[in-house]
Amino acid sequence: MSHPLDNIPSLPHVLSMDYDAIIAGGGLNGLTLALALDSVGITTAVIDAFAPQESLNPKFDGRSYALSAASQKMLSALGLWDDLAPHAEPMVEIKVSDGAAGEMPSPFVMQFGDEDFSHGPMGFMVEDRHLRARLAKAVDMSGVTFRTGQIITGQTIHPTHVTVTIEGHHPLTAAVLVGADGRNSRTAKMAKLTRTGWDYDQSSLVCAIAHEKPHHGIAHQFFMPSGPLAILPLTQNRSGIVWTEQRQVAQNIHSLSDEDYLSILRPRFGEFLGDISLAGERYIYPLSLSTTHRMIADRVALIGDAAHAVHPIAGQGLNSGFKDVAALAEVLCDTKRRGQDLGIHTTLAEYQKWRGFDNALLCTATNSFNRLFSNNNPLLRGIRDLGMGLINSTPKLRKNFVATAAGAAGDRPRLLRGAPL
Repeated sequence: MSHPLDNIPSLPHVLSMDYDAIIAGGGLNGLTLALALDSVGITTAVIDAFAPQESLNPKFDGRSYALSAASQKMLSALGLWDDLAPHAEPMVEIKVSDGAAGEMPSPFVMQFGDEDFSHGPMGFMVEDRHLRARLAKAVDMSGVTFRTGQIITGQTIHPTHVTVTIEGHHPLTAAVLVGADGRNSRTAKMAKLTRTGWDYDQSSLVCAIAHEKPHHGIAHQFFMPSGPLAILPLTQNRSGIVWTEQRQVAQNIHSLSDEDYLSILRPRFGEFLGDISLAGERYIYPLSLSTTHRMIADRVALIGDAAHAVHPIAGQGLNSGFKDVAALAEVLCDTKRRGQDLGIHTTLAEYQKWRGFDNALLCTATNSFNRLFSNNNPLLRGIRDLGMGLINSTPKLRKNFVATAAGAAGDRPRLLRGAPL
């Protein structure tokens, strides 16, 4: 005699995976995403090719980031900001002008302050050494598995999971794989996510300087014919410098002694902060635009430079990556709460829809700004100066400009509003 339950079809075998999510790349975006996922119980492993001592250096090396107000809110929501706040310099005013070395700035400027953004500072400058160390400390105290000095050599997509092959180690399985491994992302290449872009024949000279006079929390952006010069306020009468020149000129300047380097910077910098001196190391970064056509593939999502690397003209590189982090964390969190598979197409498609257009718009905007401002064409110079004057004289345009730069515009994920997942 048959049993009534005999006719019920058996359930398919459910694979016991090592993690819910694997993140390739332990940089700022990868670690921040890992902490966000861990905060809602999504088990996560971060696999990074570099040893910890290669990226964690307590000595100031000159690198810093302009964090938008929205990025600061996310770090606060993740419990990271209290330790960072003493090392962060608020940006309370932004001044943008057009000019050339040795010339007076154009009378047409853009200036943004409290009247344009009433929610506190528009952003904060934080040194790389402080931000990176705080993320590493938080990861160490979390449930995140952080495997350093390990190289992912393969990824295989299955109907129910993804398998990641690691050189010299056992493979790992997860529901979703996130590529946070930079503009040369192996994750993107193995997922056949193609890129487009071009070289700008420009390089950014990056350093920090100490100066005699206080900066009062004012960020400056001077548009020079060869490229923009950003002077960004750091703590203790110091400023971060992002100085863009044509590629060969930048390389020649970078190869000079510190004193000769400063002798070329000084006429561009001006005397408004008094005498200047170098504080920390000097760096040079070639500039290009590089963006993937899509940010997702089967069970794979990309964040940060792995998906889009833009010109630093607007200082939005890390902020854009943090927007990716906040959006992906939210859709994965909501999917988990519904009891669904984290790697299903509908979840990743929601992330693509949320971030794809915004990132394409950022790439277009930064590319257009660079081409408009990085020249000495009299006609274009007249057009851009009139445009800056128009924005500066129109309160609504100024408020919209600042809201976008501060990350306070558009459909923001919960973390960017300072709310927990």
